[in-house]
Amino acid sequence: GKVKKQSTGIVATDYWRVYNETIPEEKLVQTKAETYTVESYNALIRHFLARFRRNSKCYSKSSVTMELSLKLLMAKRNKLISIQSY
Repeated sequence: GKVKKQSTGIVATDYWRVYNETIPEEKLVQTKAETYTVESYNALIRHFLARFRRNSKCYSKSSVTMELSLKLLMAKRNKLISIQSY
């Protein structure tokens, strides 16, 4: 897509008007195709990790705990580890 042809340092967004007003034109790529993967990962993370859901009382104050939670989720999703549920 458009992003692969661009150099690094670009921002891929959807078509929300505020992006045009805040991101320099030379760095902005507006296309739903380039944001689809990011949005699907965001949905996956919010589904499995309560600490990333909006309006949730489950949250981490520690960035280390958040990072480890994400790494554990991705390791499980990529079948690098097995977590048994009983």
